[in-house]
Amino acid sequence: MSTAAETKRAKSIEAFLDVAALRRDFPILTQTVHGHPLVYLDNAASAQKPRTVIEAEERAYAEYYSNIHRGVHSLSMKATDAYEAARVKAQRFVGAASVKETILTSGTTAGINLVAQTYGRRNVGPGDEVLITGLEHHSNIVPWQMLCEEKGAKLRVAPLDQEGQVVMEQFERLLSPRTKIVAVAHVSNALGTVNPVRRMAELAHAKGAIILVDGAQAAPHLAVDVKALDVDFYVLSAHKIYGPSGVGVLYGRQALLEAMPPWQGGGDMILSVTFEKTTYNELPYKFEAGTPNIAGVIGFGAALDYVTAIGLDRIAAHEHGLLTHATRRL
Repeated sequence: MSTAAETKRAKSIEAFLDVAALRRDFPILTQTVHGHPLVYLDNAASAQKPRTVIEAEERAYAEYYSNIHRGVHSLSMKATDAYEAARVKAQRFVGAASVKETILTSGTTAGINLVAQTYGRRNVGPGDEVLITGLEHHSNIVPWQMLCEEKGAKLRVAPLDQEGQVVMEQFERLLSPRTKIVAVAHVSNALGTVNPVRRMAELAHAKGAIILVDGAQAAPHLAVDVKALDVDFYVLSAHKIYGPSGVGVLYGRQALLEAMPPWQGGGDMILSVTFEKTTYNELPYKFEAGTPNIAGVIGFGAALDYVTAIGLDRIAAHEHGLLTHATRRL
């Protein structure tokens, strides 16, 4: 391929996004490593943070940090407002019907474990089955192994074909009336495979199972609409979406969340408590025990603003252009 053609192709890729301007948004990318400008390629593990996220978290600590929901003084009220504003942004980001369906967690792993240890313990018994796929990250394997071992249930794994796609005929064949939970990745962290989540949800529901989707790798790249996907639970992590670590979202259908017991006790999950009886808080607070990562959640809100302003459709188009370019070069 000629140099002129390569230059034209590179410019067409850059037309999706102003790469130079975006690099300037990330302070860490101003440094050099081994004599070259830093190019960071480990986003699947954890993404770097734009200045707006760093500044939002710094402001929270420097200007109005306080515990939330419990205080009536001005700092607590300001921190609470900022924290709950971030929850609303997360609700809209995933397309949840209500903030009651938007649980703030410490990350994807915590969200999966919460569902396994609450819904799973209540609804999975001896002889039942949990179905996952060969694409799963260990965070979407181990919690189900633990649940199945505890309950005497069986973990089933849908195989992949040579292209790294789930063999849907086998996936459907593995579903049975014994299947209680289906847990699948939306996008593979290793292969980039995008699962047909809507179809998987239809098949799971037809057998009476619920479906949980690990959206950690999808949320930074694809527009997520949990209602359109018709999933029961959807989990993601802030640190994959340019936000702070130690923050995540668990979406759950309100009816399911209301029927589930709390996972941990203490703090905001309590409405009232005596030595004889505790009354649990309403959703979403029933699942948010203890003091959360307050400044981190506020920073997460800034991260969601950042990617929303850029546009996930433009991000996806840019990434597709890069993939096409790299494939042709290879």
